[in-house]
Amino acid sequence: MIYYPPLVERWRSETHIFHLLCGECTITLEDVALHFGLPIDGSAVTGISVIVESAALCYNLLGASLGDDKSNFSNLKFTWLKANFEHLSINATEEELMCAAQAYIMHIIGGVLIPNANNNRVHLQYSPLLTDLPNVRSYSWGSTILAMLYRELCRTTKSDGIDIGGCLVWLQSWALYRMPFLASISHQPYVFPLVNR
Repeated sequence: MIYYPPLVERWRSETHIFHLLCGECTITLEDVALHFGLPIDGSAVTGISVIVESAALCYNLLGASLGDDKSNFSNLKFTWLKANFEHLSINATEEELMCAAQAYIMHIIGGVLIPNANNNRVHLQYSPLLTDLPNVRSYSWGSTILAMLYRELCRTTKSDGIDIGGCLVWLQSWALYRMPFLASISHQPYVFPLVNR
């Protein structure tokens, strides 16, 4: 069970704060940095907004692209990433290893860090950030995750909001750590009364 609905109900878009019976609280950049170990300062994570030649962009990054019938696309399905990069041969070249690493990072971005509401695709706008893998750490991924989560919480509190995106697994983890009273079960170790006498 994900514990975000009680939080969404108490989110205030005007102040970006949860209003709870025990007081007000919000997620900070420090929370994101400590939980994920991702940088919170550095270059902004921005992507290209208009993808002209998506097949070429995909091929340059991953060494593979969707079929010719789908030459104009803006995101990649996780099923396609898995089918093309799940297994590497023993004799994989360094280029094949880099492509597989970039595909894995794209999957992490779209599946964990910055997922959309339907959570089965990753947008190609992030792919240019991965062309220089040693430079990836210089981006402020933590602030992007937090900004996307704030945006999703604000969007979901509106009357027409029906779904939520963003890093909900992290939101659940943060909520259980900061507000353990939200947990429906005790996280105490189980005691065997007959054994521990």
